[in-house]
Amino acid sequence: MAPLFASQEPLEMKMSFSIKDLRKNTNDSTYMDTSVEFKTEDGDWEQVDAEIRTRGNFRLDNCYYPPMRLKVKKRDREGTPFSGQKGLKVVFPCSKNKNALDFVGKEFLAYKLAEEVTPYYFPTRLIKITFVNGDDRKQEEQELIGFIIEDDDLVAERFGGSIYDEKRIGPSFMADTASVRHDMFQYMIGNTDWSSLFTHNQKIMRIGETTFVPLAYDFDMTGLVNPPYALVSDLVEIEKITDRLYRGFCRDPELMQHVRQEFLAKKDVIMSLAEKQLYLDDSDVRNINSFLKDFFRVLESDNFFKSEVLDKCRSY
Repeated sequence: MAPLFASQEPLEMKMSFSIKDLRKNTNDSTYMDTSVEFKTEDGDWEQVDAEIRTRGNFRLDNCYYPPMRLKVKKRDREGTPFSGQKGLKVVFPCSKNKNALDFVGKEFLAYKLAEEVTPYYFPTRLIKITFVNGDDRKQEEQELIGFIIEDDDLVAERFGGSIYDEKRIGPSFMADTASVRHDMFQYMIGNTDWSSLFTHNQKIMRIGETTFVPLAYDFDMTGLVNPPYALVSDLVEIEKITDRLYRGFCRDPELMQHVRQEFLAKKDVIMSLAEKQLYLDDSDVRNINSFLKDFFRVLESDNFFKSEVLDKCRSY
């Protein structure tokens, strides 16, 4: 794992830019110049030139703080925490409300849960940001938390693979075990806002000629996070975002039972993760653990596992 993501300590940063300019003047291919200050291990502050642009869809249209992509040029990033990083996804809170930080903390937890159940995940790290919006006449500092996500291509390179850029891929082409772990993880966090077939909120990594594995991301629309802006898709038969629905494709029953046992073996680790996360208060931890306990009740019961997973999986 890259040094930037090996540390469990939040990376302290300072940023100042106009949110209006970011929205108006950038897109998937156009960046704007800015700078980033970061706190070193010695407690000093250093500055690097950087470029940022907007990314994403729903949060870009509906959130006060747009999701971003951050690039530090190679000549500037050497010797800094950003060394070796071609580009980083940056997740800010959605709104200016104080409780918006709680939802960022819960989404970060979802990424950490993924690390426990599959080798194929996006490394992340919390960031503590002192931010000044250039549109603010008073130029007041805002103390935010967020997190950064490693670039897709760098994740693939670690496995000797590449990101598969085709828009559609049939489920029969996906690696069985990796897919069931992915699908069970999505069920655990209460996520229905994804699609392997259409690679929605999912990257597909190609290893060799014939191995395709899913890389899940974007977990704000989940029952685990349960933000106030969450919407339930018309394509799924649930009433609220905290309702679980298994959306994985049907695989060999023995394989699905095997992955079931993998998750059960990691129950204690999974149930302890929320308590170890910064910026989650006692109420958040209780709600998260209650939500996860409901998942394990399904896995611990043969009848529930059959009715809620084996009988709900999608046919080809």
